[in-house]
Amino acid sequence: MNLTGNTMLITGGGSGIGQGLAEAFHRRGNTVIIAGRRQRALDEVTDANPGMKSVQLDVNDAESIRTVTAQVFRDFPALNVLVNNAGIMRTESVRDLPEMLKVAEETIVTNLLGPIRLTNAVLTHFHEQAQQNPQARAAVLNVTSGLAYVPLANTATYGATKAALHSYSQSLGTLLRGTTTQVIELIPPLVATELTPGQSANPRALPLGEYIEETMRLLAEHPEASEIVIERVKFQRHAERENRHEAAFRVINQLD
Repeated sequence: MNLTGNTMLITGGGSGIGQGLAEAFHRRGNTVIIAGRRQRALDEVTDANPGMKSVQLDVNDAESIRTVTAQVFRDFPALNVLVNNAGIMRTESVRDLPEMLKVAEETIVTNLLGPIRLTNAVLTHFHEQAQQNPQARAAVLNVTSGLAYVPLANTATYGATKAALHSYSQSLGTLLRGTTTQVIELIPPLVATELTPGQSANPRALPLGEYIEETMRLLAEHPEASEIVIERVKFQRHAERENRHEAAFRVINQLD
């Protein structure tokens, strides 16, 4: 993936990792369109970054995805990168089963079905670009999590959706082999954002700026990579292959 000269749609771009990625790519001269449900949050980011654009998009709503992506294709025909970043992380407890099911269903729609729907929407556009210009390059970046590899028990569905998004990314990359579209999985560790209440103040969380800086550096150093694994998340990403998954699970869930 080239880090300059792109036209990029980044979901969840009004805060957290999405905002950090949007600003980093914007500084490199890309045309960046951030998407999210909260217009005020989007406006705050675009006001602070002159030239950045925004669209209001609900990734939980299939019709919103259809209409908004169609509008983006009309307004930004050069769109060639999608960053599936929008996501929610909620705690779950078997002490409240009806609420647990509601949380699970909402998490699956936002974290998994939304990215799949968006990806399918943009792939048609990317294929049309490739037919017009065989030298065109496109990319889909899926933001997963270290919890896809070693889960946190009280966010069971979050971890499951991120594991599924990892699997989807791996398979999609294979399906698109030989085309002009690259699939890249970004794997954050615990990062200091407000993904969950108070997470930004968690002393164990990696500062957002450090995560973005290392991710951008690795993208630059490995333009053909299918995964971007920063140093902090290797503990989870490589636990299975290093035969220490059970020990890592106990550490993540503070079972010792």
